[in-house]
Amino acid sequence: MDLKNHIRGIADFPKPGILFYDISPLLAHAEAWKEAVDQLAEALRPHKPELLVGIESRGFLIAAPLALALGTGFIMVRKHGKLPGDKVAHSYDLEYGTDTIEVQADAVKPGQRVVVLDDLLATGGTMAAAISLLRRVGADVRAAAFLVELTFLNGRDKLDVPSVSLMSYDS
Repeated sequence: MDLKNHIRGIADFPKPGILFYDISPLLAHAEAWKEAVDQLAEALRPHKPELLVGIESRGFLIAAPLALALGTGFIMVRKHGKLPGDKVAHSYDLEYGTDTIEVQADAVKPGQRVVVLDDLLATGGTMAAAISLLRRVGADVRAAAFLVELTFLNGRDKLDVPSVSLMSYDS
């Protein structure tokens, strides 16, 4: 099955000049969605994760069902102020400013093997920040995984872990 047939390009979203790769059609097509989860599970099994981490918010959609398929736990990395309880924060630079992500302080046990997931790899900044944050709380980050990778943005170059993407776009 060609999963790219279930990704919709939306021009000028969220702002002019941006082509948004919408995973909604993939999520809505049961057979394609199951195939994507199965392919990611197969690709990530060798990393032996104990915990999957989803990056807000579409990363949650990928990591949660994949955690069930792999028999692992699932936690969230969220934007500042969205998680209850004690948190650890990490701020990182964007093209025009900064952003902050957080994880609950007790979400990862020291040395726990984790894989971090998001729907799309573009410039790699958010994933690199999430990996740094998770290492600060003691995670053994084994890999990163994505449904879609925009290879022309070279986001993979910012990551120091093995990376898996099911689909790539060169422009």
